[in-house]
Amino acid sequence: MSNINRRNFLSLGASCLGLSLADVLRLRAAGASGTSNKALIVFWTHGGMSQQDTYDLKPNAPAEFRGPYRPIATSVPGIRITERFPRQARVMDRLSIVRSVHHQNAIHAPSAHWMQTGYFGPTLARNAAQKPSFGSVIARSRGAGQPHMPPYVAIPRAEAFGYQGAVYLGAAHNPFEVGADPNANDFRMPNLALPPGLSVRSVDNHARLVREFDTLRRDVDRTGTLEGLNSFRAQALDMVTGDRVRNAFDLSQESPRLRDQYGRHLYGQSALLARRLVEAGTTCVTINTGYWDHHDNIEQGLEEHLPPLDVAIAALVEDLDHRGMLNDVVLYCAGEFGRTPLINGHAGRDHWSNCFSVLIGGGGLRGGQVVGASEPRGGRVSERPVSPADLLATLYQALSIPLDTHYEDASGRPVSIVGPGRPIHELL
Repeated sequence: MSNINRRNFLSLGASCLGLSLADVLRLRAAGASGTSNKALIVFWTHGGMSQQDTYDLKPNAPAEFRGPYRPIATSVPGIRITERFPRQARVMDRLSIVRSVHHQNAIHAPSAHWMQTGYFGPTLARNAAQKPSFGSVIARSRGAGQPHMPPYVAIPRAEAFGYQGAVYLGAAHNPFEVGADPNANDFRMPNLALPPGLSVRSVDNHARLVREFDTLRRDVDRTGTLEGLNSFRAQALDMVTGDRVRNAFDLSQESPRLRDQYGRHLYGQSALLARRLVEAGTTCVTINTGYWDHHDNIEQGLEEHLPPLDVAIAALVEDLDHRGMLNDVVLYCAGEFGRTPLINGHAGRDHWSNCFSVLIGGGGLRGGQVVGASEPRGGRVSERPVSPADLLATLYQALSIPLDTHYEDASGRPVSIVGPGRPIHELL
């Protein structure tokens, strides 16, 4: 064993071939039932994006409600959005806005759980996740579109106050975390890195490696490293060393011009990476865009987020459309709630769950639509209430996941993936 020794093998097993990776492969083969080739890319606005400064402006309201931005026309007559989204305005015919989302909690953690799972769950006294996230449901139901690709990826890492995981669906369906900013000059995929002393070339002969695995099994199994890998160990290694996964994460393969179009920032390069991942076979990618909890000086906070988000979403729409992929990829931009219609004494907006907006498009959904409406000052829903479960039902329907799907929780009780949620028929 000149190219691999016990220490390197254990390192490789612990960092790259651990139980969750093996379980991803096993359960994808055994449990994924979907046949659709559609995928989902999510822009999660962790902390809560202000609807009144983005997708549901109130230009006729008093100054303390309407905020600093004016609305601009879009490619769809009658739909107006913030002036800080000029590029999204040009592609609005391929996107839709839901302006009447609501739920009954204005605390970050419970609200994030509600929007991620479709269910109210945690409280301040009990913060543990109660239900699996929609990303994990998609990973469990659909698996990946191509062998060895992770079905569910979080860029740069999982957030949403800890509610982007799989819970009782099993760790195999947790997101595969990139763990780094794709815009960094030295960006690489650390979770796919081989340990020191090993190279792809040194482990590319799978037949030899499997023999070495067998030789080492008795010793290594004492540590638990190989527990549960069984026949999927070679596939797990393919994920680490194979060209498909490694190439999908290699942004240097894109032209500098296209990378510029997406924007040289976390938002833009994450969106480009997400496109590469779904193109290679990943089914759900969540881009966690930073913290939007602007209780103070909201204009300053939004100026850091709105322009790069605008560029990233619009560039992704245009790129997917150009590649003929837009009908196969659902785009979704949401957070746990919105912000108060009334600007507070610190020039910020506080938490607001009574009425807020999300953006959705692609994947065969109807573009150029506005679903629902808020009151003149934005405080309440005035038309077509939409719940978190309705949003997830719409995503699942677009991804061809049966809405009557149930999975057993930790007690063995079957639990619906959508509860009372119903798809938004105006978008279908």
